[in-house]
Amino acid sequence: MTRSVAIIGSRGYPSYYGGFETLVRRLSPYLADCGWDVTVYGRDGTTDLTGSEHDPRVRSVTTVGIETRTLSTLSYGLSSVAHAAWKRPDVAFVMNVANGYWLPLLKARGIPTLVNVDGIEWERAKWSRQAKAVFRTGASLTARFGDQLVYDSQALGERWQADFKRDGVFIPYGGTIPEKSAPRNELESGSYALMVARFVPENSIEEFFAAAELLSHRWTVVIVGSSGYGGEFDNRAESLSAGSDRIHWLGHINDDKYLFSLFEHAGVYFHGHSVGGTNPALVQAMACGAPVVARDTAFNREVLGEAGVFVEPESSAIARQLEIVLSDKALQANLRAKVLERQGAAYTWEGVCATYEKTLRAMSRGDGD
Repeated sequence: MTRSVAIIGSRGYPSYYGGFETLVRRLSPYLADCGWDVTVYGRDGTTDLTGSEHDPRVRSVTTVGIETRTLSTLSYGLSSVAHAAWKRPDVAFVMNVANGYWLPLLKARGIPTLVNVDGIEWERAKWSRQAKAVFRTGASLTARFGDQLVYDSQALGERWQADFKRDGVFIPYGGTIPEKSAPRNELESGSYALMVARFVPENSIEEFFAAAELLSHRWTVVIVGSSGYGGEFDNRAESLSAGSDRIHWLGHINDDKYLFSLFEHAGVYFHGHSVGGTNPALVQAMACGAPVVARDTAFNREVLGEAGVFVEPESSAIARQLEIVLSDKALQANLRAKVLERQGAAYTWEGVCATYEKTLRAMSRGDGD
């Protein structure tokens, strides 16, 4: 019997914006392989239906919304949920607690919901007080109306149990083992520090930029990412890149092969994320064998275990630790081996997708009504 699933809350399929989009690109074809009828809701202009990663078995539905920093998730979530409620799939996979406001619409139609809660959005410095309140209320509604919750880290699950008294299933992100490649941008393998992140304060962007200035007297620094909306951090990255031959700001990169090559040949990768759970960029850096220096948080320690080096979010400390790794080829080799072993044991897409499929199948109405 064919089961149907609606995937709500990403920018669509296939899209390359962030972690949710990476998950959707991996999970959707996997579910189709398992016999599911898959529909992914998305936004206009954010998907690539002509690329090699597009699977024609996955139905893409573009909905309407208000494209602003604070209203996009809520508005696109509402239109997507409304359409899914009308179509009535056997189960809905919903991402982001902001969509907790719309879960009652799905419940009223008898559609079971699996909700990936993402990180602790209401503690992100990028949001205004009002936006934080919106996310916190959305989380409360998710806890009340979501049939099953997904936490991408054990530490995140513990936080939800403490704050909302809700259990859930632990499903992290996976990493893709890339084919071996040559260095890009005339970069020398093992000789540069790399950061890949969205430009928001909780990702230690300001601290890394200051560290990059210190490092650039001797080492090459590569910065991948942007705010998505322009602003102070983008301007600072552009200024750093223009002012030093050793600092290269590449903006947002949609090409996985390009990004994987940067990870593969980095002498060290800095991961400054602080309030998320398991971060997809960190897992992918591990799958590419990048030596990792990470901001010291419970989430990053959970993912890396003994395979990473941890540092406080202070620019001189970051610069010092990155330089230690860049200067020691033996240490680089040791860290590369450890992250590859760690990722292969705990963070594979096969394991992630299989757990999602099993969970969705157990929740599905399965009657095709």
